[in-house]
Amino acid sequence: MERIKINLPEHFSFSTKIAIRITDMNYGGHVGNDSFLTLIHEARQQFLQHYGYSELNMEGVGLIMTDAAIEFKKELTYGDALTIYVTARGFDKLGFDIYYLLETEHNGVKAIAGKAKTGMLCFDYALKKKVVVPEQAVQKLSA
Repeated sequence: MERIKINLPEHFSFSTKIAIRITDMNYGGHVGNDSFLTLIHEARQQFLQHYGYSELNMEGVGLIMTDAAIEFKKELTYGDALTIYVTARGFDKLGFDIYYLLETEHNGVKAIAGKAKTGMLCFDYALKKKVVVPEQAVQKLSA
């Protein structure tokens, strides 16, 4: 069976700490795949906010997720503290990729809990159409 392999960039421009909540747990007693995606969604919102943006307003344009890839590396349970590193790369005319590295630490030992990538497309929600990535956003997010 072929597996997804995410090649992360060497450097990340932002990080945030997020604790695993009881509502992130599934029937198996660990973080569910849907909650994992929610965790990276929260990290993406904080990343954008760090640069003065939101998914509805990045230099006057919106963002819409076109795809997502996740590599699960370690089981996460209630109370685990995550550091999520985030950066934007791969800019083209209409969009870019956001990369995520999720890391836990127990007794001073760091471990990768997962890797993810989301494809983001610039979108005009009023007109319901794709738009060009604003150059100022490219400069800010790729610095």
